[in-house]
Amino acid sequence: MRLFVGVLPSRQACDELTRALRPVREAWPGLRWADPANWHVTLSFLGEVPDEVLPRLETRLARAAARYAPLTLGLAGAGAFPSVRRARVLWTGLYGSRLPLARLAESLAAGARRAGAVQVDGKRFSPHLTLARARQETDVTAMVEALSGFAGTTWEVRAVHLIRSHLGASVRYESIAEYALAAPAPGGRS
Repeated sequence: MRLFVGVLPSRQACDELTRALRPVREAWPGLRWADPANWHVTLSFLGEVPDEVLPRLETRLARAAARYAPLTLGLAGAGAFPSVRRARVLWTGLYGSRLPLARLAESLAAGARRAGAVQVDGKRFSPHLTLARARQETDVTAMVEALSGFAGTTWEVRAVHLIRSHLGASVRYESIAEYALAAPAPGGRS
């Protein structure tokens, strides 16, 4: 099955982003906009994972997540891959606990590799939430500028999710497991 590990934004964060995107979506109908029900932040893309690897994978991911304290994140601004002038992917970024999030992503990827998930994506972690995709390279400079002032309220990330991709006419994501971020916060807070 095709899997990745990710963080799910809070309902409030999604609602705020939906409101901020409303005028932008209307101005850019040619983009393929992601369904808000599928919004997530990918921490580690695992690719096709054989069923027999799943028990080891779940153990490793749970262990990796448990070493981290809950994180505080917020959605903010916008950008594009590979660039705003030649965009194929439009995204919103994150603010808050970005360094611990990057370390968590590295730990999850390492655990997945040790469990036998051999297609783990080795790209440098770039935290974002995908908003839309372009069928061809598109200059989205005006859209990125329009969203530059967006900064949603923060939410506390208390768990990461193992998510299955169901590909087809419309992509659907299914959280098949959840792993708590269980380490005490710095300074003894939890």
